[in-house]
Amino acid sequence: MQERFGGYFLVSVSVAAAAILSWEAARWAMEAFLPAPEPRAVTPRGAVSDEEAATIALFENNKNSVVYIATAQAVMDVWTRNVYNIPRGTGSGFVWDEQGHIVTNYHVIAEASEAHVRLSDGRDYPASLVGAAPEHDLAVLRINVSFKPPRPIALGESKTLKVGQKVFAIGNPFGLDWTLTTGIVSALDRTIGDNGRAIRNLIQTDAAINPGNSGGPLLDSAGRLIGVNTAIFSPSGAYAGVGFAIPVDTVNVIVPRIIASGD
Repeated sequence: MQERFGGYFLVSVSVAAAAILSWEAARWAMEAFLPAPEPRAVTPRGAVSDEEAATIALFENNKNSVVYIATAQAVMDVWTRNVYNIPRGTGSGFVWDEQGHIVTNYHVIAEASEAHVRLSDGRDYPASLVGAAPEHDLAVLRINVSFKPPRPIALGESKTLKVGQKVFAIGNPFGLDWTLTTGIVSALDRTIGDNGRAIRNLIQTDAAINPGNSGGPLLDSAGRLIGVNTAIFSPSGAYAGVGFAIPVDTVNVIVPRIIASGD
């Protein structure tokens, strides 16, 4: 019985091998007469729409004015008493003027021992803290760029904003640098926080704002700064369609004061 079983097994293997070889031979024969496979032709798209072209131009014109901010926090080893800087977080900011002032949120740099600013071309600079206004969640850093300094962002106004206007946010959500999101002005004059630490007169938007977007610019359709992205309302901590920005009319009062007192 064992020999017959072994013989049956060997015959089965031989039949399977012959079938595979026959199939491969047939495939090779077919391939010899068939044309080699080529990529499919691309269907012409035509020109982008006027709206798309305007959005592309807005991003290209403002990308270099937006910066990536990385902060570190000093910690002490309880055994050696040595102090180390460990990564604390990341955020966004934008170039305010030709003197190298960078505007961001206060909570981006709060409790940080140092901050570095990276430009869109990859250049990285240590930043000094000029000053801050925690009650408005605004802070000003300064970097020294001697060669090809980035252009300051164009300034708009927020007092004339209307609900329904298109807005654009550029920032670094979750560390994903120079990300563009779009939306509208959802509401105006919002207040977040409690009475002890409330931030008032905020712009509400449905443009996607996530952790890392803080401190980045909110722009109107003309590419002008209309707000500084500062917070989201979300049960999960991620984007839920409700974001808030400090209006530029407030920023344009507070930032010059910080610079004047800090410099």
